[in-house]
Amino acid sequence: MKIYHNPRCSKSRQTLQLIKDSGTDVEIVEYLKEIPTTEELEMILMKLNLKPKDIIRKGEAVYKEKFKNSNFNDDEWIKIMLEYPKLIERPIVIRGNRAVLGRPPENVLDLI
Repeated sequence: MKIYHNPRCSKSRQTLQLIKDSGTDVEIVEYLKEIPTTEELEMILMKLNLKPKDIIRKGEAVYKEKFKNSNFNDDEWIKIMLEYPKLIERPIVIRGNRAVLGRPPENVLDLI
């Protein structure tokens, strides 16, 4: 199991704790420090079965200042997320070919 984690985020911490409490081994990726590659982000989206715009954090200041009301295609949104990783919704948990957003944290229970 792998979690794309932001330790400053309470939902991310709660999701990680649920994984640890289950006894499941987990690889922790602090995605703000270890920014995913384009290929990794595309794989994550495929496993989530979501489009890039579906995992954009629209409450972030950078989104409101630069991207609100913009109409980008999927490839452009991916480039934007890699340039501004803070815009990637968190946490994202992957196990095998499946992934979930940890919002709410209990979503991770589907993977345990």
